[in-house]
Amino acid sequence: MLKNEMPRVLMSLPGPIASEILRRRSSALSNAMHTGYPCVIKRGEGAIFEDPDGNIFLDWVGGIGVLNVGYTNQNIIEAVIKQSKNYFHAMMSVVTHDGYVKLAEMMNNLAPVVGEQKKTMFANSGAEAVENAIKIAKNVTGRPNIIVFSGAFHGRTTLTMAMTAKKAYSVGMGPFPDGVYRAEFPDLYRAPEGKSPDEAIAYYIKKLRQVFVEATPSQHVAAIVVEPVQGEGGFVPAPIEWIREVRKICDEKGIFLIADEIQTGFARSGKMFCSEYWKEAGAPPDILVAGKSIAGGLPLSAVVARSEVMDNVTPGTIGGTFSGNAVACAAAIAVINEMKENDYMAKATQMGDIIINTWKGWQQKYEVIGDVRGIGAMLGIEFVVEKKSKAPNPDIVKVIIENALKKGLLLMNSGIEGNVIRFLGPLCMTEAQLERGLEIFEEAIQEALNL
Repeated sequence: MLKNEMPRVLMSLPGPIASEILRRRSSALSNAMHTGYPCVIKRGEGAIFEDPDGNIFLDWVGGIGVLNVGYTNQNIIEAVIKQSKNYFHAMMSVVTHDGYVKLAEMMNNLAPVVGEQKKTMFANSGAEAVENAIKIAKNVTGRPNIIVFSGAFHGRTTLTMAMTAKKAYSVGMGPFPDGVYRAEFPDLYRAPEGKSPDEAIAYYIKKLRQVFVEATPSQHVAAIVVEPVQGEGGFVPAPIEWIREVRKICDEKGIFLIADEIQTGFARSGKMFCSEYWKEAGAPPDILVAGKSIAGGLPLSAVVARSEVMDNVTPGTIGGTFSGNAVACAAAIAVINEMKENDYMAKATQMGDIIINTWKGWQQKYEVIGDVRGIGAMLGIEFVVEKKSKAPNPDIVKVIIENALKKGLLLMNSGIEGNVIRFLGPLCMTEAQLERGLEIFEEAIQEALNL
């Protein structure tokens, strides 16, 4: 079976059939939708995909966090087929379908947000869900502004581009909506020199409070939006001690705390949602946003909050034609059942332990590895010119990714400077595949260093 195969590349990439498909892509698609990968998929299972020329790749990108249950899963396939035979779509503003209601009930039980009684709405993409969460917060509080962070990525709609820190994603797209203010995210690896972790957290909290003085008064702030682990920002986890202080600020100022779990959700962190760690620490979010792996690869996202929040939104201001599509809901129900029955949370924890322990060993061996970090199986390894200066080293990252791909391992960078390699591989990956991937990764590093 393909899902148990090991990576192997039989030729220079791309092969002849893939080359022709990529040529057609170049002719038919906008150049703005660029790819740096000479990869074409013919079929995929688990964490493995095969290209039309017979090359087999181990995927550590997972559609950027979409394929936690793998490329194909028989239970999810059967759920999609069953639903498709009944109907593809029902517009929830007109005709109620049970799949939407059932999935909402499941999400209400799973989401670790403030409150006993919760309610859910569905959307189609992560950016769309983030935007709806902001709309809900503004509508319910009657406040116009939000606070986001350095390193943040929240999407590519007009509002979420304004929220996103890396402006390469929004070149030539302005003007952007007003009322988006940015504070400094607590990157403990790059905290001010000489500060202990506790001192660094106090520093970052002080920087957040300064926003109320220098940018927007707190009484005008509807929400503070946090990724539990920053994705595009370099796989930087939000320290729990910092989250506790942010929760206190939100309670003190009447501000909603929104957890953007688009990438961290659905078992990736070792919990179904990463903000379960927040709740255990006494700092649950008010609103949770989920997406990516929610439906195993079909377009779906969700916003969950306590009932008194969701019920106070002005009717007609949230929702959409395809939001909560019946086939996508059926897939999501199957995803949740699959994750529970086969304990994907434990898979993520076990996988993450193996990777982080291996990477820490490399950190001692190689001067170019500055930091390793993450939660569960959402992990980043940061490359620097040398450890003392911590100067970002995106050049070596580019070479490592190219070297690994030649051996059949798909890697992707991250971080504002592009000097972090991320791990978002499917959680159904076999242990043998994981070990082989780590071998290829280290070989790629050694080749980049001419060792």
